[in-house]
Amino acid sequence: MALIRSVFQDELDSVSQSLVDLTSMVAKAMERATTAIIDCDLKIAEEIILEDEKIDNYQHDIDARIIDIIARQQPVASDLRALVTALRMGSDLERMGDLAHHVAKIARLRHPDKAVPLELEQIITAMGLAAVKLTNKTGIVISTRNTEMALEVERDDDKIDNLHRQLIGILIEPQWKYGIETAIDLTLLGRYYERYADHAVSISRRVYFLVTGKYA
Repeated sequence: MALIRSVFQDELDSVSQSLVDLTSMVAKAMERATTAIIDCDLKIAEEIILEDEKIDNYQHDIDARIIDIIARQQPVASDLRALVTALRMGSDLERMGDLAHHVAKIARLRHPDKAVPLELEQIITAMGLAAVKLTNKTGIVISTRNTEMALEVERDDDKIDNLHRQLIGILIEPQWKYGIETAIDLTLLGRYYERYADHAVSISRRVYFLVTGKYA
């Protein structure tokens, strides 16, 4: 029985590590997507768009492993909760990869022109940096199940929300001079970064619930 339990725990640990690895992948994707949108780098944008399939496949593999574990081990109580939580976290991470992909697609769509006017580069860059920092912290939360850090992720999300509100405020100013197309691009970009961060918060909340049995 002890051996069976040890094997099961190894499988759980492997799933957790895979989620951490996936977190690193989506953080890197958003970091590079921000570079593509700011620098108007078509090569990087194309690479991110192609690599999104790799993120999708990695997440699908995690799901398949979790379902296989459930079928073989028939876990109950906290073990089942851990596996179901892992399924949901994988889905959040896959969606984060999609959002980085969407940022890259705007960069590709507007190339060789820049999607972000010079005076707004600072806001978009700040949103990208904050999103990546949030994701990296989320990876630590998954790995360590640190509930205090999980709560920090939710508080850190306020920075991206504030930047998003600042961006929208600029877009609706009467003196906006960059046209409707650019306004739409920036509205979408702001939404992509905000939703990306929201998924990171969702993951941290799931870890908090997994450890405490309570919602943050």
